[in-house]
Amino acid sequence: MTTEHQTLALILFSLFIAVTLGITTWVSRNRHGSAEEFYAGGRLFSPMENGFAIAGDYMSAASFLGISGLIALFGYDGLLYSVGFLVAWLVVLFLVAELVRNCGRFTLADVIAARMSERPVRIAAGISSVVVSVLYLIAQMVGAGSLVGLLLGNSGTVARTLTVVGVGALMVVYVSFGGMRATTWIQIVKAVLLMGGAITLTVLVLLRFHGNFDQLLTSAADRSGHGRAFLSPGLRYGGDWTARIDFMSLGLALVLGTAGLPHILSRFYTVPTARSARRSVVWAIALIGGFYLMTIVLGFGAAALVGPDEVRASNASGNTAVPLLAAFLGGGAETTGGAVLFAFVAAIAFATILAVVAGITLASSASVAHDLYASLKRRHARQRSEVAVARGAAVGIGAVAIALGLLAQDLNVAFLVGLAFAVAASANLPVLLYSLFWRGFTTRGAVWSVYGGLIPAVLLVLVSPVVSGSAESLFPAVDFQYFPLQNPGIVSIPLGFLAGWLGTVTSGEEADEAKHAETEVRSLTGAGAV
Repeated sequence: MTTEHQTLALILFSLFIAVTLGITTWVSRNRHGSAEEFYAGGRLFSPMENGFAIAGDYMSAASFLGISGLIALFGYDGLLYSVGFLVAWLVVLFLVAELVRNCGRFTLADVIAARMSERPVRIAAGISSVVVSVLYLIAQMVGAGSLVGLLLGNSGTVARTLTVVGVGALMVVYVSFGGMRATTWIQIVKAVLLMGGAITLTVLVLLRFHGNFDQLLTSAADRSGHGRAFLSPGLRYGGDWTARIDFMSLGLALVLGTAGLPHILSRFYTVPTARSARRSVVWAIALIGGFYLMTIVLGFGAAALVGPDEVRASNASGNTAVPLLAAFLGGGAETTGGAVLFAFVAAIAFATILAVVAGITLASSASVAHDLYASLKRRHARQRSEVAVARGAAVGIGAVAIALGLLAQDLNVAFLVGLAFAVAASANLPVLLYSLFWRGFTTRGAVWSVYGGLIPAVLLVLVSPVVSGSAESLFPAVDFQYFPLQNPGIVSIPLGFLAGWLGTVTSGEEADEAKHAETEVRSLTGAGAV
């Protein structure tokens, strides 16, 4: 892109950053510093506001950049991400949203600790939440680096490094000064912008093909170099049985992982009642469903109009497919129309990243302060000191995310999010469901369930093709690949459930029937909910 066009995109970036910092400043002047204000925004948001915020939290760089890129490169197989991310919300709607809102206060550990020994359960759930959040943050950092690298003509590692550091610094500012209220309004603004951008691009793509979706698919298949195979399963996950099992593993992780994501669960505490939480999810499903349908058009549109070769040349993992498509639809990267549309889409994607990293950082810092710190310093911890710890934790988590984001900057962002979903489904979902529905569940079962899912999931990723053993790995020069699958979900998720069952049946502790009855009544009726 020309210098003038780069300047336009940077101006739009700067405008959004100025708006979000303004929101943060406004909120910081009107907050009273309590834990409820910092973690849950005072529980004052309406279902529609929270639904938009949930959608803004969920429709991340993985959705806007990664999924469309995978569809552009692999056709039908890329659709798995769109389908999995959307179907996952049925699990959230029917099994999690209202029950979590009634039983908890700020974090996942609140739900589990309601009927268990608090300290070991909070420590286990807090560690798990931080690990999942950091994995999710890495994907957003990678997306930010890819965007700015494309904007500046892939002008080297320095620009991408500075971008990742800048995003990390901004997310720390949003969380430290604005808390949940600022984060929520940033996510609402971002959701509106993202839906508007996606609708604009989808309409322009369909106009190119006169509204004929079949013609779009045919053109994409012809341009792909794979012919009709581009529109059939197996291009990415159909080579052998290992690839097919990897496909099933990924699908399992995507469908079950959402219900275990800390930053999604924390959103249910920002509304006043469980009914509001359920209505929030309905709003979110409507927005998210429409958005993922549009990513299908954008992915195949990028394949048909830009071409997989050009997408891959810009970014090997396809993360820049949508910005390239925007430039093409506007008349080309060297034209004013193409530059304006590219800058608009790049700014929306950048806004997406900033909003999502703020939500994730807030959830993980809440886990550090409310679960880990409060467990270790329970007698001396007050709400105000807990909030101060959360602000400090945001800085530390931001630093870790920056470092790992720089390391993983050549991986596809949707794929990275798939790993976070696998860990969430392995470590958080089993203990959550057992706590809510199993009368005989014990503290040992809860702790074993978390670690029994978390440790295998992380270890299997470390010895998988993601980290070493291939040209696309984090460390291509070495090979300590012993696990053949890229996503560990099909192994680690059952292990999480098995460990929870095994810990419970081997425990000498008797399950507290009275606490279970209290939790059951509270979860189903809302009696005694905060």
